[in-house]
Amino acid sequence: MEPNEEVNTVTVPTGFGRGAMTIAVGIICAALVIFLLHYVFGGRGPDPFEKDTREPLKKRVYDKKEKNKVLKQGFVANRVPENLDAVVIGSGVGGLGLAVLLAKVGKRVLVLEQHSRAGGCCHTFTEKGFEFDVGIHYIGELLDHKPFRCMLDQMTNGQLEWEPLENPFDHVVLGPPENRRQYPIYSGRTRFTDELKKCFPGEEKAIDEFMKLTKKTGNGVWFLALLKILPLPLAKFLVHTGLVRHLSFFFKMAPRSLTDVVNELTENKDLRAVFSYIFGTYGKIPKDASFAMHSLLITHYLNGAWYPKGGASEIAYHMIPIIEKAGGAVLVRAPVNRILFNDAKEACGVSVMKGQEEVHIHAPMIISDAGIFNTYQKLIPKDLQTMPAIQKQLSMLKHGEGGLSVFMGLNGTKEELGLKSDNYWIFAENNFDELVGNYMKKDREEAAKNVPLLFVASPSAKDPTWEARSPGKSTLSLVTFAKYEWFEEWKDGKVTNRGRDYMELKQAFIDTILEVVMDVFPKITRDKSLFLGADLSSIASNPLSAAERAFFLLWLISHESWWSHFPKGKNRSLY
Repeated sequence: MEPNEEVNTVTVPTGFGRGAMTIAVGIICAALVIFLLHYVFGGRGPDPFEKDTREPLKKRVYDKKEKNKVLKQGFVANRVPENLDAVVIGSGVGGLGLAVLLAKVGKRVLVLEQHSRAGGCCHTFTEKGFEFDVGIHYIGELLDHKPFRCMLDQMTNGQLEWEPLENPFDHVVLGPPENRRQYPIYSGRTRFTDELKKCFPGEEKAIDEFMKLTKKTGNGVWFLALLKILPLPLAKFLVHTGLVRHLSFFFKMAPRSLTDVVNELTENKDLRAVFSYIFGTYGKIPKDASFAMHSLLITHYLNGAWYPKGGASEIAYHMIPIIEKAGGAVLVRAPVNRILFNDAKEACGVSVMKGQEEVHIHAPMIISDAGIFNTYQKLIPKDLQTMPAIQKQLSMLKHGEGGLSVFMGLNGTKEELGLKSDNYWIFAENNFDELVGNYMKKDREEAAKNVPLLFVASPSAKDPTWEARSPGKSTLSLVTFAKYEWFEEWKDGKVTNRGRDYMELKQAFIDTILEVVMDVFPKITRDKSLFLGADLSSIASNPLSAAERAFFLLWLISHESWWSHFPKGKNRSLY
């Protein structure tokens, strides 16, 4: 693995005026188009989307034992395929998706997952007879003709079905219980803004400008993909000269914070909050979040929101057979403790802990879906970790805040409990920067009694197959921020035996969150709650599984961070 070599910054002469800049940008755009056409069509390799692999829908499998035969195949050495082309560390949708694409061009891929089931944030678990979805709350851009939908159809052979959410799909709730204001968020290219204007008369200009900036920024993200495939010298030239900001509005807005942009648009604090409400999706408060990142989320849901029929585990369930058909495998309970390198510093395999022994698995290509912090700080050798190029890349990134999830099993149908296929974002006040900042400064006991923000969703209400699988029951997924330091003392303890203090702190958070839920959803009462559990494992357990945080964010400290995290140079064995 060779580091990116340093290059000197190239500066544009100060006399380079606006007219000349326009001409230069036009010439560069033309050159880039010519290069891209040559790059794409001049030397094409295998295309995983060359054939339409969609098949007629097969009978849906509800039996958990049958599904677990696919999702919970435990690691043993004799299950490792021979003559591997690649090893993927982590079975999140990124790792699985890439493994599927490689499988579709005939590559034999092994995916290794340390958890007890495959899927990452797409997995589900069952407790007290309730099935809970841990991470896939809603997905956008799934209209039949959209590229994202076509891609997902190909990557699951057309077996994954999607159910549209209600419209409005989100509700933003602001203020304390005695003064709560609720704002519905609608999908639809014009309805999104039309409905906001009804809620905020007199703010039409601000709403239109917000949508204009959001769309223009989101539409410029294509250049990010182009920048990643350009030769390194050309990519560096575009970044260091600043030309990238003229070629793509996405890059122009990337360094600007969400708070700065929305505060320039309006003085209405509730409207600022509504513009910013979805920041919890990527885990960074508005003043620290890139407007470009935020724009991608807003535009992602403009055409609607969907949920996978049969639950989130359906995603991995329909991907894994494609990997297996090509001779690969997806194995769980397979903790990778290090990536192996040869004498030439090329990645050549991985080491998996099986009990107290290491099992070495070799392949010419190693792909890490474990996250950049885990990969660079835990999986590669110490002498590589200290390389200036590695440290430079890590310095461009920041952890997001921690997350705490509460899973609630309820006695009653969605109609009886007043639940719909939508989401609620509940905030105690409308200044999110102060709200989260003050909350995260509290000690853990005080924080547990005053949870000021909460995401509420009902996976059971979103899934049309739920009633047939679990009649008379419903579930809620509740998510808020949490600080790692509040739970750090239990990071080495067993999940099922962390002591009285831990259980009391956990229960305090649950009780506070439940009070918020019952206030917003009056049909939900304590006597209808059959199961309440909080997942703190992401912030108080194996640091490799979460790197001490539940949310991560690529924060745009510089444009360079967008293109430097890719294999450059001669060695392409570690991705």
